[in-house]
Amino acid sequence: MQEIIVALIVAFAVLYLAWRWMPAPWRRALAARLAAGGQRAGLVNEEGAGKLAASLGKASGCGACDSCSPTCASGGAGDKPKGSQGPTEAPLTRLR
Repeated sequence: MQEIIVALIVAFAVLYLAWRWMPAPWRRALAARLAAGGQRAGLVNEEGAGKLAASLGKASGCGACDSCSPTCASGGAGDKPKGSQGPTEAPLTRLR
């Protein structure tokens, strides 16, 4: 019995990891298919299927954008004025 529980925990962890690191377009497409399947099975109505697809299509973090643009990677820092580019990298110094 203990082995079955451990196997289920590992299986859920693998599914979570695959979902989390899946490319955003794939995740959105799969979320839409899962929501449509839930609607066909009668588990959710049309509005609920739309909400389910929207919530499953997102990932944690900065919003799971798939553009890979510098604006997205910086959290929208592209719309800041030129004088405030944010923190700059400082050279590392060795302490003795």
